[in-house]
Amino acid sequence: MSRRKLTDEEIDLWQKVVQHAERLHSARLDKAGDHADPPAPKPKPKPQRTPNAALPHFEVGSKARGKMPGHDLKPSPRQKLTSAPMRMDEKAFRRMKRGKLKPEGKLDLHGMRVDAAHGALVRFILNGQASDKRLVLVITGKGKDRDEPGPMPVPRGVLRHQVPQWLSLPPLAQAVLQVTPAHISHGGDGAYYVYLRRNR
Repeated sequence: MSRRKLTDEEIDLWQKVVQHAERLHSARLDKAGDHADPPAPKPKPKPQRTPNAALPHFEVGSKARGKMPGHDLKPSPRQKLTSAPMRMDEKAFRRMKRGKLKPEGKLDLHGMRVDAAHGALVRFILNGQASDKRLVLVITGKGKDRDEPGPMPVPRGVLRHQVPQWLSLPPLAQAVLQVTPAHISHGGDGAYYVYLRRNR
């Protein structure tokens, strides 16, 4: 494709542009006088190095808040029952705690699932009250440590923790006067004395 020739008008226009244009870097024309050398790039200033300031002494863990607290589990059943107010006759309570009162009935929850144990406990306590029994023994066992510890703390002995709670809630609360851990001769921490209210 051949180049198009400029028209007279275009040539006149170009001449006017050239007349009014100012040459850049006119003071730096080369020896031929036609072109100016491009300006040499200015070198970037090197960052000045300042002497390192003395760093404060640092030790791993120096900003820590101290030893992390362990899991704060709820109080053991023995602690909760020991702090509970005495509702029965003091003399009978002391004899019961020493294992001197003979239970009139016994329920062994060993090996039961939670739902089955709860149903058995409700029947046992209500039947005991209906039969005018005063002191009964509920055996839960001390429980086993969980085989695989996980991130959530789990109290040892599910039934040992659940039975006192069940006894304090309806329908059993109206039948129970006092609950306390049994004497060692009757199972110790793995069993509870349940002193029943009189059947009205």
